[in-house]
This record gives sequence, C-alpha cells and structure tokens, in this order.
Amino acid sequence: MKTYLTLFLLFFGLIPLSFSQPNLIPKPVQITTNEGFIRIENIKEIVSENGDFDFEKELLILEIHKITGKKPDSKTQNENNIAILLRRLDEGDSAAYNLHIEGKQIVIESSGEVGIFYGVQTLLQIFQHYGNEPIPQMEIKDYPRFSWRGMHLDCSRHFFSVEEIKRYLDYLALYKMNVFHWHLTDDQGWRIEIKAYPELTKIGAWRSGTMVGAYSNHQYDKIRYGGYYTQDQIREIVHYASQRHITVVPEIEMPGHALAALASYPQLACRDTVFEVGKRWGVYDDVFCAGNDSVFIFLENVLKEVMTLFPGEYIHIGGDECPKTRWEDCALCQRRMQQEGLSDEHQLQSYFIQRIEKFLHANGRRIIGWDEILEGGLAPNAAVMSWRGTEGGIEAARMQHPVVMTPGKPCYFDHYQTVEKDSEPLAIGGLNTLEDVYHFNPIPENLTEEEKVYILGAQGNVWTEYMKTFSHVEYMALPRMAALSEVLWSPEDSKDYGDFRERLRENVKILDSKKTNYAKHFLH
Repeated sequence: MKTYLTLFLLFFGLIPLSFSQPNLIPKPVQITTNEGFIRIENIKEIVSENGDFDFEKELLILEIHKITGKKPDSKTQNENNIAILLRRLDEGDSAAYNLHIEGKQIVIESSGEVGIFYGVQTLLQIFQHYGNEPIPQMEIKDYPRFSWRGMHLDCSRHFFSVEEIKRYLDYLALYKMNVFHWHLTDDQGWRIEIKAYPELTKIGAWRSGTMVGAYSNHQYDKIRYGGYYTQDQIREIVHYASQRHITVVPEIEMPGHALAALASYPQLACRDTVFEVGKRWGVYDDVFCAGNDSVFIFLENVLKEVMTLFPGEYIHIGGDECPKTRWEDCALCQRRMQQEGLSDEHQLQSYFIQRIEKFLHANGRRIIGWDEILEGGLAPNAAVMSWRGTEGGIEAARMQHPVVMTPGKPCYFDHYQTVEKDSEPLAIGGLNTLEDVYHFNPIPENLTEEEKVYILGAQGNVWTEYMKTFSHVEYMALPRMAALSEVLWSPEDSKDYGDFRERLRENVKILDSKKTNYAKHFLH
C-alpha cells in the first residue's frame, strides 16, 4: 500500500522525482532507500551521546544554515524534535560508519571520530543533493577499500597560498581522501621554513625567472618568483588537515632535486661553484654530495624540524631522478664508495637513503620514497611509491614493504585529460582521461594474496610546472580526483563507469557551489 501511495505522490508532484538514491561520490558500500522522508528545514538539533564531535556538529550546522537560513541547536535535546545524532560504537573499524535516516532521527554511528567524519561528509552530500526537497529515509553502511587514499600537490614549481592549500584539503575531505602528499622542496624552490638554516628561504625560496611556454622552446621570463610557508603556517595547515582526518606527508627531496638547497648552501654540493635556483623544468646534474658528512648533518637537522611540524608516520624523501654524474667525478663520493665497499653509484644512492632511513627510524618515523629507492638495495623499513609504472611496487610488495601505487598512467593529473589537446591548457604531455582513472586497480593481478596486503592504496599526483594558478590546479585535479576516490573507497566489484559518470553530473553541483574551476569534458 505504501508503495502505491509513494507513486501517487510522485505522479502528482507532491514528492519530487529526486526521491531516489542520492548521487554520492565515492559510492557507498551499501545504500538502501526506504519509504518516508525528512525535510532538512525541520532538523532542530544536532547532538552526540557523549557530548563530543564538536567539529562535525559545526560542519552540519553551517551546511543546514546555508540551505535553510536556520541554525539547529547543538546543546538541548528534545525528543519531539527532528535531530541528527552522532553516536560512538564500542567496536568496529574506526573508518567505517552507518548512516540511518529514519523517523525523526538521522543517526551517524562509528567506533571512531574518523568514521563519524566520513558519515558527516556523506550526509553533507545528501543535503547538497536534495536541498529543500524531501530527503528519503535510507540506510547506508560504508567503509573504505584502502587505507592510503592520497592526493599530491607540488608547491615547488609554483607556489600556492595557505588559503588555497586549505581549499585543496576541502576537496580531499569531500571525497574521503585521507593523505595529502605535500611536495615542498625541489630544484625550482624551497618552500618550508627551517630555522637552523635561514638561507633556505632567504635564497632557496626564490628564482630569478621561470620557463614560459612549452619546455622545448627554452624561453624564460625575468620575473623574480617564489614564496615559502612559515612554520606557523605549516602548523595551521596540518591542524586544518587533521580536523578533516587527513595526514600530511611532507616531501623533502634528496639526494637529487636539490638545486634550491645548493644555491642556499653550496658547500653541500660535489663541486665548488655558485648555484642558482632552477629556472627550467627537468633534472639537474648537481645533487647533494654523498661523500660529505656535513650533508647528512644538514639533512638530519632539517628533518628534526620537519618532524616537529608533521606528526604523521611517514616522511617522503624523494629519491627519484638523481643523476650520478657529479658523484662519478667527486673524490669524496668515490672515497665513500671505497670505504663502504660499494660497487657503483647506484649502491651509493642506496647508502645515502639507508643512512637517512636509519635516522628517521631511530626517531620513530618511516621513510617513503619514489621507486628509484629500490635501486642498489632498499632500506629495511622503507615504503615505496611506485610511479614508473607498477613494477617497482610489485617488487617492493614481494619484498614485504608497504607500497603506494601512483603510476604515471593514469595517476599523473598534470597530463592531458582529453584527446583534444589543442583546446586544452598547455600540459607536460601524456593522456589520462577520467575513464582511465576510474578503471585503475591499484592491486596488480600477478601478486599473491599474501603480497597484495602490502598495497596500502594509491594517490593522484599534481606536478605544477605548467600550473601557475590554483584555478589551473583545480582544472587538472577535478573531477579526476573524484574518480580516484571511488577507486580507493568503493568495492571493486561495484564499480560502473557509466553509473559513476551519471552520478558525477549531479554531484559536481557541490563544486559549482564552491565556484570550482573543474574540467567539464565528462558532461558532453
């Protein structure tokens, strides 16, 4: 009888046609809509059984106020009012949550704060979907597929403000991503204040010009460019991320991609000369001298300050694209190889990484690096970020090391996203469409069941050589970030690109409300 009543109400427009499952991204593990509905303007209270979850309650109050113009009460509890109840369970996965919209209550329950937060994010998407229309009663049971659901942002090639970084974190939170990989040092700029070495930001944070146009043109402007984050600003960003249950993983590049540091402290190089912060993109031959003990003193002092700012388990040390040219001609590096019994410069790089790994491990931290850190021997406690395809990740997983899959195809969001490249902003090259991203599976089929457990997850990378503005970053990252979020959250057997694309058409109204400059190819 209730079904006929619902159809009757739909037919005569008394319940809108949107009385259906909301267009949620990432797709929940299980969602069931029931008969009956709640109107958002009737929600009078937002409460928790133990008086906690203040941040989540504030998010809900702000969103309801935005839609209805009214603010629910978060202090009183009246059983006659329609309320949102945040409830802590005694057991279960701390990232899992249940969401019940029923009768006079909306209940979000989880054993952990992170699960409550994810439930709130889902409810906020539901509010955005229905607005002032009736919200159907429903039940959602949900939990993530992978523990590492990451997005990267390069702030060395181009610098972005604190408010822009927070906006980026808001996008991660929207799609239930939980790792922000923050690329802070490179040849083209050093972006983190280190009090022990003030020249890093006085000199290393600024370059005298920047490549313009395509790399092949080798043209440069003469505009001084740069910037850096103070330690107070970094603490502010890390706190902002932690409220959204996002871990910030800083990347401090070594032994290569070090030109900005060498311009600041040239004594750390293999040759005696004056260096300039890099103006062109790409790889430079000058790297940290692996035979000079003062280099390790410098890096350990840098990392001591980094560890005080970033409380997460992992510190990313780069380890990629390190030319061996200077080491081959450096007397100190060659002597180090003889002393340590190293057969070639690849083993010298392994020595370098392992020495840093021992220092971080002794301080309760763990290194993660690009897959080049496998060359010459992998440090005992290192995790590997596989970017040159998935082969490095497969090798590391077979060695029982944690792995984050981030292959250039399809996880590099600095690549073009449509075959119609002439109509697109200039990019580094390559092609990673929205569909390519959606069909990515971070777990290679040729791993055994025992080896697959070492795949922590994956992440999307946004290298910014060709992205001068944050608006351009948004355009390259979104909506591919949304596709990746579903790869990393939703069960593999529930994925359907056609269904995702239809949900995305409605879901991006959230981005529209934020005035986000996202790519709209999927709409056509």
